[in-house]
Amino acid sequence: MSTTRRDLLKLGALAAAGSVLPSLAAAQSSAATIPKAARPLRILILGGTGFTGPFQINYALARGHKVTMFNRGKRPTPEWSGEVEQLLGDRDTGDLKSLEGRQWDVCIDNPTSLPSWVRDAGKVLKGNVGHYLFISTISVYADGAKPGITEDAPVAQYKGKDAMAETMVTLRADVENLYGSLKALSEAEARKQFGAKVTIVRPGYIVGPRDETDRFTYWPKRIAQGGEVLVPGDGLDPVQIIDGRDLGEWMIRLAESGSTGTFNACGPDYALTTDAMVHGCHAVTGGPVRFTHVTPAFLDKHQVGLPIWVPREGTPYSGYGAVSNAKAIAAGLTFRPLATTVTDLLAWYRSLPAERQAEMRAGIPCEKETELLQAWHAQA
Repeated sequence: MSTTRRDLLKLGALAAAGSVLPSLAAAQSSAATIPKAARPLRILILGGTGFTGPFQINYALARGHKVTMFNRGKRPTPEWSGEVEQLLGDRDTGDLKSLEGRQWDVCIDNPTSLPSWVRDAGKVLKGNVGHYLFISTISVYADGAKPGITEDAPVAQYKGKDAMAETMVTLRADVENLYGSLKALSEAEARKQFGAKVTIVRPGYIVGPRDETDRFTYWPKRIAQGGEVLVPGDGLDPVQIIDGRDLGEWMIRLAESGSTGTFNACGPDYALTTDAMVHGCHAVTGGPVRFTHVTPAFLDKHQVGLPIWVPREGTPYSGYGAVSNAKAIAAGLTFRPLATTVTDLLAWYRSLPAERQAEMRAGIPCEKETELLQAWHAQA
């Protein structure tokens, strides 16, 4: 079983609720090594305390920008590397009063999955921001089955009664049918509200420090434990991941350059396979490990799914591991080495409370993995 849109939203919601790093500065580039931007910007970030928002903020500060953050103020505030203005409000209830009468050069919209949120933001910010950047998802594509999806591929069509009446409650209740189409409508609403000065960024799996979903974390943590590790497929299925820091920092550079349009923010910039991923993790963790590949049919029979992995054929999402990122790379998207992501991710994860580390939120429990491996070997 592979990851579905339902899994993407459920785990994505956890990602948006990422916990505070013990030392955020230690998990990203030192501000001393980041050059200043040619022109300082006034940047408004909607959200900011989730997964990628803090990376955007600290990178923006290091580049010399002035940052304002708008959210409900219900999560702990990370350790910033400079002064950040905090504005409070609640987009779920339409409370955006603190944004009224203010102007910014750039607005980065991180947490939105509802077109009504973009509409409401437009009512307050239209004419008051010069550039609007919207974080979307590759789940907007109508057909995710084939590799090489480009930004001009058709998007999912909404089939509900009233998209503007949808809420986070109704979205969660019907993720499979609503998630991609509502994101697509949110993109369209962004263009309607803010015109030509809109940038749409469509990431796939976001990984690295602060990732509360454990989708990718499962692999280095499990491989570090050693022994026989169950690996789905034949090892040749393509995998795409992007470090949250690479995504967040690139968003700031897009704002600086004024780049508009739509971009698939998937990585890396080479063909990564399942085998390359697990062996790359092992190169960091070390220790005795034996990888045992099992077929997709075997996993389907036992109703088991493994995170990050998507079989390269036979599912509606088989293209998710090979989305075209050529346009984003041409626009300056860069990727740090897999080893760096794995090293920093494990350091962050091991700094979490013991009870959190024991609560793996993706993958399969060790006992279940042992049962599956026994069943696999028994049929040979």
